[in-house]
Amino acid sequence: MNSRRVFLRNGALALFAMGLGGVPTFISRAADSRKLRSLYKKNKILICIFQRGAMDGLMAVTPFEDQYLRKARPTLFMSAAKSANKPLIDLDGRFGLHPSMSAFENLFKEKRLAIVHGVGSPNTTRSHFDAQDYMESGTPFSKGTPSGWLNRAVGLLGHEVPTPFQAVSLTTSLPRSFYGDNAALAISNLSDFTVQLRGNPMGANTAAKSFEELYDQTSSDLLNKTGKESFEAMKILKTADVKNYKPVAGAVYPMSPLGNSLKQIAQLVKMDVGLEIAFAECGGWDTHYNQGTEIGTFSRNVSDLSNAIAAFWTDMAQYQDDVEIMTMTEFGRTVHQNGSNGTDHGRGSCMFIVGNDINGGIVHGKVPELSIENLEDRRDLPVTTDFRAVFNEVATAHLKIKDSGKLFPEWKGSSIGLVKKTG
Repeated sequence: MNSRRVFLRNGALALFAMGLGGVPTFISRAADSRKLRSLYKKNKILICIFQRGAMDGLMAVTPFEDQYLRKARPTLFMSAAKSANKPLIDLDGRFGLHPSMSAFENLFKEKRLAIVHGVGSPNTTRSHFDAQDYMESGTPFSKGTPSGWLNRAVGLLGHEVPTPFQAVSLTTSLPRSFYGDNAALAISNLSDFTVQLRGNPMGANTAAKSFEELYDQTSSDLLNKTGKESFEAMKILKTADVKNYKPVAGAVYPMSPLGNSLKQIAQLVKMDVGLEIAFAECGGWDTHYNQGTEIGTFSRNVSDLSNAIAAFWTDMAQYQDDVEIMTMTEFGRTVHQNGSNGTDHGRGSCMFIVGNDINGGIVHGKVPELSIENLEDRRDLPVTTDFRAVFNEVATAHLKIKDSGKLFPEWKGSSIGLVKKTG
């Protein structure tokens, strides 16, 4: 393993909002010691969004002609009939998009949005923690896998990029997806950050001191190979006017954690700091109680998700050929509603993928008639597409990763036709 990766892995850099006024002075001095160079080329960029809590895919994208679903959800079922108060957005005569996701309608019609339904993990756990861990590791039957699938993807990109911004998570701590030997950052706020060792229990009071100690203890030879490139990238971030960032006309981000994360990812893309894989997340999808229909918890969540992604896509006007967005959630919800006007932990859900090279305008995957005998465990939308089939097809096609055996070592499946064939 090359020395740059050793330095960044062992330092485990995490940049996040601490309110301490920016980068420690020793980093600024190091960055100032050399002129900034054009180190970064235009890359393909994958943005992954984790919907934590398990989204109800049957409410986000409803098979509205299914009479079994109508009976299973007497107060939660939504119709595509024009006479309804807020009808579902009819996608193809069978599936309807939740009306609060209207920001996705044009993307679907333009064939830039694809939906994969009945997708999930082959592992039948209904534990949020375990299911998220399996999905982020990409090994649903190996709990002890030390690396995350996105970290492995970084290592399989086939080139070394002289920047610590190759893989960035817009979160307060590094997600499981980015655990591993390859360098990755967690940044929650571009406009006000410090440098901290990952896992440092002392937090803000020792962040700068801890990193400077690492700097002092590292050999000068190692710094010559790793530090200067990293410092130059940090200098770019430090001097950028991120607080006054203006998205392109028409890109209106929601005032939400996800909207803020995607707006900051857009800034990193436009700054050309070598970003190739980005990660963001949103919560609130565990809808056991009062899930709601056209209004309520679920409606607010899908509105935020679709509006944030649509704003980001609009903001990426000049970069859309290079950017792809993919959502994921650990599992779905039960077909039948519960006694609290909600839904419980289930199995299959759906994913949204946005990009110019996506086979869009299609609801991919298999959703059977939801009669009791067709349900998994007689209660859930069955998982008919392994999440790794989606992850693998997107990563190998968009990021040009060739060794899917290392990306998903336990998986032997095939693609589902999600990405357009070229050549």
